[in-house]
Amino acid sequence: MIELDNLDLGALDPSGMYERVAELPSQLKDAWQLIAGLTLPKEYLGPENVIVLGMGGSAIGGDLVRALCEQRTSVPILVCREYQVPAFVGPRSLVIASSYSGETEETLSAMDEAIARGARCVAVGTGGRLVERAHDAGMPVVQFSYRSAPRAALGYSFMCLAGILRAAGLLQLAEAEVDEAFCTMTALQEGLRPEVPTGENEAKQLAHALHGRVPVVYGAGPFAEVARRWKGQFNENSKGWAFFEQMPELNHNAVLGYTNPRAAGGLMSVVMLRSAADHPRVSIRFDITARILHEHGVPVLSAWARGKGVLAQMFSLILLGDYVSLYLAYLYATDPSPVPEIVFLKESLAKA
Repeated sequence: MIELDNLDLGALDPSGMYERVAELPSQLKDAWQLIAGLTLPKEYLGPENVIVLGMGGSAIGGDLVRALCEQRTSVPILVCREYQVPAFVGPRSLVIASSYSGETEETLSAMDEAIARGARCVAVGTGGRLVERAHDAGMPVVQFSYRSAPRAALGYSFMCLAGILRAAGLLQLAEAEVDEAFCTMTALQEGLRPEVPTGENEAKQLAHALHGRVPVVYGAGPFAEVARRWKGQFNENSKGWAFFEQMPELNHNAVLGYTNPRAAGGLMSVVMLRSAADHPRVSIRFDITARILHEHGVPVLSAWARGKGVLAQMFSLILLGDYVSLYLAYLYATDPSPVPEIVFLKESLAKA
């Protein structure tokens, strides 16, 4: 097995996914500078609803922004991962089409429909057909430049969406919150780097505990979407099976699934994303659920958020999860960057 305290990153990670993960704190700060002064046409202000169009690494930014906004705005926000927009989309809707490459076919299709319905649309990405169509339609565009896999550009995809909602008058987001998130992640990162030995490195410890097992990640409130991010990073970076569940909903169904098939429990490990911001009753539910899992022989791991503000807590857990997914990939001797099945799907769809 690979020794995490003696990594040859050049051999294990030739495309440099490690560098992209390490850049997440500065990426978030750079993206803030990009959108801090963003303005929108006045007809874009005060929409009745918001729909974020996106898939994969571009959509998760929408999930996280929606989670952040849940207690900050009375306007409903929906993330749409479809070829079509919901029936309610119309002239009073703000539709944000997010695609890192600008070539995501589902997002392009849904954006065309939103435009046809008279929605106020904004495009977010690095270029491609999305930006071209947006310019042709006279739509605002938030364009950024960052070379990476879409999932590794989360700082930009999140902050660009947050900036648009802020410019539309829907999200109060202060520079102090972004600074705290940056400082919290930077401090946390010092203990997660490859040169930090396993005995002192939380990410390496979690990766070892999850090696050879199927991770199921639990989160509550805004951290449910962070759990979704962990799941996606285990899939794409570690090339492994993974799932996520939302607390307290999982107490009404998932807890009954720990029994059968009996062999499955021996393969699972649950990671609970915990925070001081969790509702007090949710905290109790986490503790009780851990006891139930232990009774079924399922290992339970906990990861605690850092920072005071919700943004800092969300991104501290995101950064930790990204590192865990990398170290797990290395334990499997798997290059975290390539996504051959996704490439095959796209090529096959192009021929269909």
